[in-house]
Amino acid sequence: MAVAGMNVGDGTTSRPPIDQYYYDDTISAWAGFVGFAALMLIMVSCFHAVAGLVGIFKDNYYAVPSKDLLVTVDYTAWGWAHLIFGVVGVLVAIGMLSGAMWARVVAVIFAVVSALSNLAFLDAKPIWASMMIAFDVLLIWALTVHGKELRRSE
Repeated sequence: MAVAGMNVGDGTTSRPPIDQYYYDDTISAWAGFVGFAALMLIMVSCFHAVAGLVGIFKDNYYAVPSKDLLVTVDYTAWGWAHLIFGVVGVLVAIGMLSGAMWARVVAVIFAVVSALSNLAFLDAKPIWASMMIAFDVLLIWALTVHGKELRRSE
């Protein structure tokens, strides 16, 4: 008589291999959310690039003079920093989509630096900077909670 994987009668048991319990190479449903985080990083990076181009080519666009910001710096220099930051962010997002661990780490660092730089930029464009900070917080959450879901199984 067989009861739940045991052959009662001859005293032997037939159990599934131990790997069946501890090895799982499937990608969970959260992988889609990490893909969303990578696309959010691309969007945030594009926003940085746009802010950078505006800073480079149209200094008088911003609401306050650059001397009234938390960090006093010329808008052209600020623009170049944002533009470079945006390009780096897109490259990191491509690494995230491939499931690279280094890209996850750099993306979290990117989001923290992005939030801090937008905090410094808050007086110039308050709604824009607040929106960017919110996106950065969402990105940090997605990568720290569900980032491992895109890892490739070897």
